[in-house]
Amino acid sequence: MSPFATPPPLEDELGDVLEKALHFADLTIEQAAAAAAVPEGKLRDALDYRSELSAQDLTRLAAVLHLNELGLAMLAQGAYPLPAPGPLPFCLHRLSVPHGIGCANAYLIAEPGANTGILFDTGPDLPRIQQVWPSNVQRVEAVFLTHVEAEHVGGLVELLGHYAVQHVFSPESVTVRTNAVLKEGDQWTHGGITVTVISTPGHAKAHFAYLVEASQVKTGQKLLICGDLLFAGSLGGGYFCWKTLRDSARRLMKMVPPEVVIAPGHGPLTTAENELRYNPFFP
Repeated sequence: MSPFATPPPLEDELGDVLEKALHFADLTIEQAAAAAAVPEGKLRDALDYRSELSAQDLTRLAAVLHLNELGLAMLAQGAYPLPAPGPLPFCLHRLSVPHGIGCANAYLIAEPGANTGILFDTGPDLPRIQQVWPSNVQRVEAVFLTHVEAEHVGGLVELLGHYAVQHVFSPESVTVRTNAVLKEGDQWTHGGITVTVISTPGHAKAHFAYLVEASQVKTGQKLLICGDLLFAGSLGGGYFCWKTLRDSARRLMKMVPPEVVIAPGHGPLTTAENELRYNPFFP
């Protein structure tokens, strides 16, 4: 099945986006409500997923919180657009497992016809990842971790032996049999696939995105594995630093081509072009 078929729900709803926007703007609920001339109770209800904000309310909040008004309005209407990305020059398997009320994503990439793949993040545990694992991929050449967080690396140790993993790459040291800590700009090539490291701190102090491309094919899109930095319609939580996360996201979007397919740690696939146009955090 195509990784673009039957996408999972968005990771964030309107309330999540507004809550994150308050952090980015360094405003309290009371301050934002007063500045936007929105009743405080209505804003609190929206943060609690019971929104009755009008179009005018959203316009004023977008101005105060420095948000993309169009994207915010479409998110509020439950109509946030998702693109239909162009073809990738390799096979991409989105391995989505339930996490909370949404899903956590790992991604397996293989060259056409190959039974060996490259895995990005490992999901919370091996049994759940195996439930969505493609039967034609029997061995994993390398695992790349975006960041060390339970729903993204919990299955690492079990997976290493089960799929005869040769290499593990991470933004920080983890206790595994084989490990290499990468840095910005490092590249790793296997067969016709090249992975380039981009440092994207903010959600965690040590957090990477990976730009994946077919090194021997001139056609087809590039793929950006971005962990919990960026979601379709939102940004991740700034648990290390909100400002750093926002700066990392904006820097990243300037580095990649607009047609790049974005594969986030939660929620559906998207493209850089789509997020620059509609994501509330790219005004």
